[in-house]
Amino acid sequence: MYYLPYTRRSDPFALMRSMMRDFDRTTPARGAPSVFPAVNIWQGDEAVAITAELPGVDAADIDISVKDNVLTLSGERKMPEVPEGARWHRSERGYGKFSRTIRLPFAATDEKVEARMANGVLRIVVGRPEEDKPKKIEIKAA
Repeated sequence: MYYLPYTRRSDPFALMRSMMRDFDRTTPARGAPSVFPAVNIWQGDEAVAITAELPGVDAADIDISVKDNVLTLSGERKMPEVPEGARWHRSERGYGKFSRTIRLPFAATDEKVEARMANGVLRIVVGRPEEDKPKKIEIKAA
């Protein structure tokens, strides 16, 4: 970026404030996830659980689908309505359509998927098919 030479003697910090505004516009917030929504995934013997942070997203605007061993989570976070004549002072939250694809460790079907939303966190549980669950092998005495 190009900055004009400092010409206002009344405010020695004007150039620094201008540079910080430009920096704020071009640099993502520290610790901000690079993809949306941020997810956590863990696996047990019976199922895989996925949590996704979706603050400000209505459950009706979320689509979940499972095909073979791929779960797709997509939707849209809509921009809030601003009263007429109001101007944005700062806008840091992203809005628009999103999609995440998650590879599961087993093939699954829609019948084995359960989803619940609470406090802006979506929890998806994908049940493992019976034929894919680990089986204990009995050892017989000789």
